[in-house]
Amino acid sequence: MRWALVKVCLAVTTMVVVAFAVPLGLVVKEMARDRAYSNAEREAAAVAPALSITTDRDKLERVVASAGDDSGMAVHLPADGARGALDLGRQRAADKDIAAVRRLGRASTTSVSGGSTLLQPVALGSGIAVVEVYVPASETSNGVGTAWAVLAAVGLALIVGSVAVADRLGVRMVRPARRLVEGAHELGEGKLGARVPEDGPTELRLAAVAFNSMADQVVQLLANERELAADLSHRLRTPLTVLRLNAASLGAGPAADQTRAAVAQLEGEVDTIIRTAREAKPQTAAAGPGAGCDAAEVVCERMEFWSALAEDEGRKWRVAGVERPVRIPVARADLAAALDALLGNVFRHTAEGTAFAVDVHNAEDAVIVLISDAGPGIPDPDAAMARGRGSGSAGSTGLGLDIVRRLAEATGGDVRIGSSVLGGTEVRIWFQLDGRKPAGRGHRGSVRGRRRTATAR
Repeated sequence: MRWALVKVCLAVTTMVVVAFAVPLGLVVKEMARDRAYSNAEREAAAVAPALSITTDRDKLERVVASAGDDSGMAVHLPADGARGALDLGRQRAADKDIAAVRRLGRASTTSVSGGSTLLQPVALGSGIAVVEVYVPASETSNGVGTAWAVLAAVGLALIVGSVAVADRLGVRMVRPARRLVEGAHELGEGKLGARVPEDGPTELRLAAVAFNSMADQVVQLLANERELAADLSHRLRTPLTVLRLNAASLGAGPAADQTRAAVAQLEGEVDTIIRTAREAKPQTAAAGPGAGCDAAEVVCERMEFWSALAEDEGRKWRVAGVERPVRIPVARADLAAALDALLGNVFRHTAEGTAFAVDVHNAEDAVIVLISDAGPGIPDPDAAMARGRGSGSAGSTGLGLDIVRRLAEATGGDVRIGSSVLGGTEVRIWFQLDGRKPAGRGHRGSVRGRRRTATAR
């Protein structure tokens, strides 16, 4: 914007200067020419009274010498009965030009070597005399170069001044706009304290006011959302207390122990949600070098938990790729929550007896976790990935898949839904180990092709 304003001002000022300076320069040149010929006419007029009084050669030579330089003026007298034609001074004009002025009886100018001459006719009793006044070329351009130099300097000063003023105005306009852009970037990066100074032109000042008001509303909405999440989570404490009391009365046995462990874990998750909402701390990827967890260990732990329910429902299950540690840059609790969400979907949305599997594939730059089942599959994977939409069945909110997606994207990876080798749904979680988006992996593409590539790894 700044340079565009400078260029526009430069172009407009240049056109204005040219439009005024060129005609003015031509006028100055014409005025110098008119001045030179006016002086020549005055010199010729000074000789005319003497010509009407006498035609004596000596007297006329003295008159010519007193009126001007003898090298610049000449007098051509007509012939009379007593003598022939008389020429005084140096003749520069051609005889035909002198004869034409004598015949027409009006002044004329003609070009000669080094300048031009003014031929002024004077009526005498014996005929018409012609006074020739030489006008050098330097006289017709006297002062023109200086005037043009002054005009050029003034025009250049106007152009430079207008560019300087336009640049200052551009800075005054661009600086608030740049601060507004920087504030928008900071707000987009999660810096909720970003604000913009409310100064500059009226339009940009109003934009800054609107931006600051929007940022305040965003902060307020996020605060309200955190409070709402904390309040809703706190309401779960009452039914959890009832579940814990009922679980305590179940007595001994593996099922009772698993129920009490599940209730205790649920209470811990609710406490974490409340604490996170109150403190407004993100719970995605663990920070710092060496942080993260062993994906193989977490998968084994969660499969051990879900295996009891799988045996009760007659489901066949399989785990692969957990023979050795697999480090990923994800917090242990977050990975466990993601696995529970996906495995819970398998048990919730497939019939009893449906088989499922969990595979872990480790590569140099990424770790892929595949959760497959032999159920009916998902007709619209894109709709299932949309937050809050779910699969359309009862009890599906779509938040589980969204939690998994955000966890994968926090590492630079992604989540895709496709068809599994078991015949049902396959959810592929791609954890990027170096924090960069995988090269050549667009947001769209063949899910089945990607699944085959992941399996081949």
